[in-house]
Amino acid sequence: MPSELSGPGWFRGDCHVHSAFSDGELTPAQLVDAARAIGLDFIAATDHNLAADSAAWLDNRSDDLIVILGEEVTTADGHWLVLGGDPAVRVVAHPHAPFATGTFRRDYSDFDAIEVWNGLWTSERRWNADNEAALAEWARGLAASLGDGSWPVATGNSDAHGEGQIGSPHTVVRACDRSADAILRGIRSGRCWIASDAAVDLTFVASAGDRSAGIGQPLRAIGETVSMCAEVRGVPSGHVTIHTDRGVVHTADLPPDGAATVEWRGEHIRPAFVRLEVRRPDGQMAALTNPIVVV
Repeated sequence: MPSELSGPGWFRGDCHVHSAFSDGELTPAQLVDAARAIGLDFIAATDHNLAADSAAWLDNRSDDLIVILGEEVTTADGHWLVLGGDPAVRVVAHPHAPFATGTFRRDYSDFDAIEVWNGLWTSERRWNADNEAALAEWARGLAASLGDGSWPVATGNSDAHGEGQIGSPHTVVRACDRSADAILRGIRSGRCWIASDAAVDLTFVASAGDRSAGIGQPLRAIGETVSMCAEVRGVPSGHVTIHTDRGVVHTADLPPDGAATVEWRGEHIRPAFVRLEVRRPDGQMAALTNPIVVV
């Protein structure tokens, strides 16, 4: 079910959705109904090179579903999402998609986020290699950006064009309230993680002494011992990996019911990041987080 209607919380949403106004099969009303049915809190309208018709979309919003107006800008040098008004959040879309204009050839520094997960993560679909390549490139960028005090935010969306696609995957955002502006601020700040579906849930926290930080937050702990704790649910017999700028530093198997607490301690931490991946037994991604950055 959707999160509480007011106050801070984690909100689930799909920021890459196409309607019959461009090359999608469903009307805005049908997409809104589908999003509500699977428990999303928000969706973004991102038809190709067409600013979302506010009346067609906003007439279908309700207290339990936020509609963010946007657009997918499609060029020969790649695609990107423009979400919201001024200032808009700009997201690189499927940067390694295996079609002529799918490869992103522009400067990433001009964008707020990167869509590292687009569509189903499965070998039966053409997107699989694209997602692995996008994830690997994003991870390399994290390590390179530590000295700059900023890092590229990871998002994941369905790129839905037809029935049954919306929300697979989607981005889970920490926001101060249930509003489009708050959700976009949460994305821009990196306070978000990606879930394959609504059954997957997690928390991820790092602490040092009496200080703690969650996904997308900094933790002042250079030279100290840092403890990480993740609680994962909804991935039966899956595998959890904890990553830093040194690569994978810890692995753990999830039980058949898919719920477990995973812990790891890092000694004498230097400037670094720590992030989480959860994969299913067949290697498909179930969840991945933005980093907690040790500063």
